[in-house]
Amino acid sequence: MLPPKELSLLASLFGACAVLVWRVHEGRSVVTARKILIPPLGMSTGFCMFLAPQCRIPWLWALGAFLLGATVFAYPMLHTSRLTRVGNNVMMHRSNAFFLVIIVLAIVRVAAHSYFDRFLSITQTGALFFVLAFGMILHWRVRMYLQYRRITAPAPLPESTLS
Repeated sequence: MLPPKELSLLASLFGACAVLVWRVHEGRSVVTARKILIPPLGMSTGFCMFLAPQCRIPWLWALGAFLLGATVFAYPMLHTSRLTRVGNNVMMHRSNAFFLVIIVLAIVRVAAHSYFDRFLSITQTGALFFVLAFGMILHWRVRMYLQYRRITAPAPLPESTLS
């Protein structure tokens, strides 16, 4: 059996690969409001980990991680993906840099995880990075949902037909 730190690294690399595969598949299918909103809702169940005392972190750390994720780490995701209308469907359009962003975020995560593992337990480090990831995903998905609503909103009628 692998030691916990090596197992965590392996899980991070596996997770990054899974995200890349998922994003390729997602880019080929029609985007719906449900597909945008379910990932952060499903991910929010992860906050149950804080019921276990060994996962708890100070509130200020959690707030800092959330804000760091929602601002700094969400920024590349926001600027490398956008929704476009193709006929009656809404599709995800990604720049070529999107996959590079995912890979760089994974590398930053692994490096930061290694650093924080020196000061925190592996469960606290995981909890801290969960909150950071949630902030990033939530901001990205909320912005995507607002963009989806703009794209799918009925076009306003011209003023000449209103009179």
